[in-house]
Amino acid sequence: MTEIAGRTGLRAGATAVVNESYSFACMRCGHGWEQSYEIEHHTDAAGHEFVLYVADGKVVPSPLSKPTCQNCDGHVVRIMRAGRVESARNAARRPRRVPPPGGPAEAPAPDAEGSGADGPEKPEHHHWHLADLLHPFQRKAS
Repeated sequence: MTEIAGRTGLRAGATAVVNESYSFACMRCGHGWEQSYEIEHHTDAAGHEFVLYVADGKVVPSPLSKPTCQNCDGHVVRIMRAGRVESARNAARRPRRVPPPGGPAEAPAPDAEGSGADGPEKPEHHHWHLADLLHPFQRKAS
């Protein structure tokens, strides 16, 4: 997310440039976008440090202070690491897997060999109780 560009391409007075990219999502309208910034570090005449955010060659306000949605001008904007909007768009384009139908699983039909003279045998149904499940954990009194 952060890269130090060194001294190449600096504006007058900049001591360093850091490249940052962010993903944004508006919580009002759902619009998502990504933006890269060159963050220029400067020192004024009094010796105080300050930074300038540059996007597409223009100085812009810090996206971290009060981000504004490009679609609806809303200010409830979530800021995320770079690539989040693009990965969400890619996921939306992928075909969705259809889960198998729910419900109880069917037991396979018994073989003709396994059936007795009375017809197919029905497996014995056992109704489990909590005591049955806890039995292995119970101690025997001595």
